[in-house]
Amino acid sequence: MILTIEDKIMVFSMYLNNEEEKMYQGEYGTTVAKSMEILIALGDIYEASSLVDITSAQVSGVSYKTIGEAGLEYLEDLSKEDVNLVSIPSTLNPAGIDLDNWRSFGFPVEFSKKQKRIVEAYGKLGVSETCTCTPYLIGNVPRLGDHVAWSESSAVAYLNSVIGGRSNREGGPAALASAICGKTAMYGYHEDESRVATAIFDLDVEISGLDYGTLGYMVGKEVGDGVPYFSLKNRSKSGELKSLGASLASSGAVALYHIENETPEYELAKNDNDFKTIERVKVTNEDILTTKENLSTTNEEADLVCLGCPHASLEEIKEVAMFVKGKTIKNQLWVCTSINIKASADRMGYTRIIEGGGGHIILDTCMVVAPIEDMGYRNIGVDSAKAANYVPSICGLNVIYDNLENLIKFK
Repeated sequence: MILTIEDKIMVFSMYLNNEEEKMYQGEYGTTVAKSMEILIALGDIYEASSLVDITSAQVSGVSYKTIGEAGLEYLEDLSKEDVNLVSIPSTLNPAGIDLDNWRSFGFPVEFSKKQKRIVEAYGKLGVSETCTCTPYLIGNVPRLGDHVAWSESSAVAYLNSVIGGRSNREGGPAALASAICGKTAMYGYHEDESRVATAIFDLDVEISGLDYGTLGYMVGKEVGDGVPYFSLKNRSKSGELKSLGASLASSGAVALYHIENETPEYELAKNDNDFKTIERVKVTNEDILTTKENLSTTNEEADLVCLGCPHASLEEIKEVAMFVKGKTIKNQLWVCTSINIKASADRMGYTRIIEGGGGHIILDTCMVVAPIEDMGYRNIGVDSAKAANYVPSICGLNVIYDNLENLIKFK
């Protein structure tokens, strides 16, 4: 197919329907046309035959720490040209600060001002200014089989694996283009053939809590961008599956996993003709313990304990509150979550308990994308294997990976 836009000819093999051709040719404005160019170029790279309608988007490229001045300039230019362009429900990834309380937490002033401009630019485009890596906890919940365009790695893993929606790991510009057009290229995890298992992991021991993140970190390094299939000896909680997917996506590039008798599409993987012949790996308790020990870079006490990577659920905040109730916390404590979840925590009294002990519920951000390296901290305590993987490399700080009961110290 050959289409012409602004005297430029683009040749591509993807099929476009009449509406999509109009979008590409500029009948809905230059920003929509440019967004279609991004989606078509992406589809051509991955040999997609067509575009597919999507029900939601989740956009990364939000923290000033990651996109910098160039990203800020691009978004502000885009939002000056057009407003309310986004055509489907769309949410943002975490920002680099608590958008409302950044001064009280000591975030750098210049960084914070630029961060707020980034989020405001997205808001003008029509993207929700609620910043979270767990959009499925705040109402952005696709149905089984829905096609979406999500970009945060842990959210994509949870979506594909636990919910049974369909998304590739989109880059920030591609996810924004999809939010504007309401479409994405039909390839990869949108198709059945990409959702079959590539390796099987049999556990010989029951696991819980921190073990899920540890297991995910170990397996992610093993499979890369493959699709692991787990045979567990116990039933998993939602928060544990969130942790598993986050660590799989950070140590590898896993966007989908299956758990036998738990996740919605495990039968799809099991019924694949090659399932009986793919690699099987036995995971022992010793494997998990060794991996856990290797994720810490220091044995010193944490001066800042950061929980909520991915963002904490209401149940996880309750767990923290019950642990610190009536005590005075020695180290600094951040529990990272969305403004929506904090509103529930406020009503339930969990915020009051945590703040009464000297801790804080912090919104919109997390320890990975916040500029904590410029805020006087040295040793960061985390109960997230994803954070343990990223804090040393992205923030340049020491990390202690452990349960919250071991990380939080009391006076």
